[in-house]
Amino acid sequence: MLREIRPAILVLVVLTAITGLAYPLAMTAIAGAILPKQAQGSLIEKNGKVIGSALIGQEFKEGKYFHGRPSATVTPDPSDSSKTVPAPYNAANSGGSNLGPTSKALNDRVKADVEQLKAENPSASVPVDLVTTSASGLDPDISPEAALFQVPRVAKARSMSEEQVRQLVTQNTQGRFAGLLGEPRVNVLALNLALDGATAK
Repeated sequence: MLREIRPAILVLVVLTAITGLAYPLAMTAIAGAILPKQAQGSLIEKNGKVIGSALIGQEFKEGKYFHGRPSATVTPDPSDSSKTVPAPYNAANSGGSNLGPTSKALNDRVKADVEQLKAENPSASVPVDLVTTSASGLDPDISPEAALFQVPRVAKARSMSEEQVRQLVTQNTQGRFAGLLGEPRVNVLALNLALDGATAK
């Protein structure tokens, strides 16, 4: 019996060492050598301090900043652990709201968001990604249309011309990968940092 068990134990130990230790360590080392910034989480620094990641959205509430997509992520309520409270862009609890098109709560929230956005820019139609959440709740990007929609508000709050702010949006718009995959997008954190830099000048 020991003769049958010994090969099974040996295979388990060898495969655990290969797939559980050697392979992950090798991939981590290769990723760190080839793409060091991405391997460390695509962190963004300002004045030597990490202020975010290019891969995870942040909540910007002030009118002088571009706003990202709404986030449906939540966290446990500190006063009642059986309930949750909104925690936008909570990377520890990635997920969508799971509310469907017949949900009254979803419809009420979207209507309120649309009305607020129309008040900001009544001459343009509201881009859908400014009122809908992503599946992860962490989306760091918005469409170029969503960024351009916000230009009048941001320009007014910063005492800048709309043309200056539009140029920043254009400069921070990323195209499709290899010209084929994905959609054009604007990273909200990168755009807001460029906006801060332009205002400082």
